[in-house]
Amino acid sequence: MNIQPLYTAPQHAEQVIDWQWQAFGDGLPREFFASIVAHSQIPGALPLTFIATEGQRLLGTVGLWRCDLITRQDLCPWLAALYVDESARGKGLAGQLQRHVQAYAAEAGHRDLHLWSACRDFYERYGWHYIGDALEYPHKTVHLYRYMLADSAGGVTE
Repeated sequence: MNIQPLYTAPQHAEQVIDWQWQAFGDGLPREFFASIVAHSQIPGALPLTFIATEGQRLLGTVGLWRCDLITRQDLCPWLAALYVDESARGKGLAGQLQRHVQAYAAEAGHRDLHLWSACRDFYERYGWHYIGDALEYPHKTVHLYRYMLADSAGGVTE
């Protein structure tokens, strides 16, 4: 299994766009996600999309974005759009993708990462700390999390 920036394997871009749109679209056009993926093709810039592959098979994706919640633009950067293909779930890939983004962000000099989720209890297992609720436009309450990169032991906490 290999985790790499999507710009090193652009043949997977259309599948990543479809996954993001189907998993996180909720009324947004596919073009919105296509734009994010297109803008993540610049090495060293945000947003950045990573993919997990095994041979030529795409297993999952995750992003490192400047902002993922319009109501909390004071927080930066964000782990975003974590998606693992159904056939690859239950094998620890979500944790590996998170750790990859955490290591990349730490190396880039960031002190912490943020994410939002509609569910509870998943990210806490990976060392994320719940910091409160926020509003996802236009009216959806979501849970905010912070991961302190200086504290990164990197393991599951259960």
